[in-house]
Amino acid sequence: MSITIKTTREIDLMRQSGKLLAKVHDELGQFIRPGISTKDIDELGEKLIRGYGGIPNFLHYNGFPASICVSVNEEVVHGIPTKERILKEGDIVSLDAGLIYKGYHSDAARTYGVGKISAECQKLIDETKNSFFAGIKAAKDGGRLYDISNAIASYIDTFGYGIVRDLVGHGIGTALHEDPQIPNYHVDKKGPRLQVGMTLAVEPMINMGRADVKWLDDDWTVVAADGLPSAHYENTILITDGEPEILTLPD
Repeated sequence: MSITIKTTREIDLMRQSGKLLAKVHDELGQFIRPGISTKDIDELGEKLIRGYGGIPNFLHYNGFPASICVSVNEEVVHGIPTKERILKEGDIVSLDAGLIYKGYHSDAARTYGVGKISAECQKLIDETKNSFFAGIKAAKDGGRLYDISNAIASYIDTFGYGIVRDLVGHGIGTALHEDPQIPNYHVDKKGPRLQVGMTLAVEPMINMGRADVKWLDDDWTVVAADGLPSAHYENTILITDGEPEILTLPD
């Protein structure tokens, strides 16, 4: 495992990349409403990314055909946007987006309610987000990588949700996916020691029901096997000599 330590210059570029992505997510979140298609979201996302001077890093990545992963209800991640998929009142939709700015990647995900949603779905969205923040409390210089994993899992355990095991977080920098992999479930090992200058994409994917997932015939879309809703929350973070810095949140 080779985990890159970013230089001051690289960190500055990743900050810029992250701030641009935060703006994209903010505008996409405001766009979500019943009656729009998942393709509408993708088209706006690509327009925003390019308008801010970035390059959509998901577009054509390993053959993925869109700039934004748009996953609805039981879809966990990697939903392919289409004109035919129309958001309805009560749906929840996860947007996973990233961009490249001057050679440096950022990656973040959010789950939104479409119109009025059930209390159960809102709680799933809220606790998935909260699990991210529980996890990064352990993201400190000198700590261990799997401290993050175990903190996320310990938080989610109290709600009885399913923690997706087939997909994990990752390092990020000049490549979208770098070492290390960052599970969101309990890990008995300690993992590599965290160091100042590491940049990580931490992304809990939490199912309302069981943890089991399956891939659809498009070979991209991952769904909860029991058909219950799933939520996703992700940010790109920087390990510092104090609290971790979240690079993909607005100022």
